[in-house]
Amino acid sequence: MAADEKPVVVPHDPAWAAHGAALCAQLRTALGPSALHVDHIGSTSVPGMAAKPIYDVQVSVADLAAAPAAFDAPLAALGFVRQPYESDHVPAGREATEDPADWAKRYWSRRTPDADPVNLHVRRAGSPNERLALLFRDWLRATPEAVPAYARFKYLLAGVVPDTDTYADVKDPVVDLVAVVAEQWAARTGWRPHA
Repeated sequence: MAADEKPVVVPHDPAWAAHGAALCAQLRTALGPSALHVDHIGSTSVPGMAAKPIYDVQVSVADLAAAPAAFDAPLAALGFVRQPYESDHVPAGREATEDPADWAKRYWSRRTPDADPVNLHVRRAGSPNERLALLFRDWLRATPEAVPAYARFKYLLAGVVPDTDTYADVKDPVVDLVAVVAEQWAARTGWRPHA
């Protein structure tokens, strides 16, 4: 889905979990030991969640600057193209206290007719953006009563915005709100990434 395309949100597909796991295994093999973790993230990784039918995968690395040289060729062989986006949204209220460089990433996408569409986010292991992607997923998995409300928001949003860039821009503050509650849940439960 190109940034200027109208977003489409579809009902949850129970097959997403197995497809996401298979995709992560394929990427683990292709990327080798530089990929410290390969995780299915985003809405397709949450049971019952409506989503754009595009898999989000996060690859955690020790050295973000080295990722393009290490990953360009194996990802190209799987149909991925590197995109120019090299920074994530910094949640509201954290801009003044966190270094924007800590929210850096590298990003590839795949939109080929013979394979599942994927957004591949490469982030530094231990960075706040790596942590937030996992926390957001795990909080939603642990809080199924929140899934219908977030899904409804996404359906309504997709129906009124002109393109996926606008969709992401409007959705970011809602994710920021969820992150506040998710951080409280993490503190209360002792949640840790990759625990």
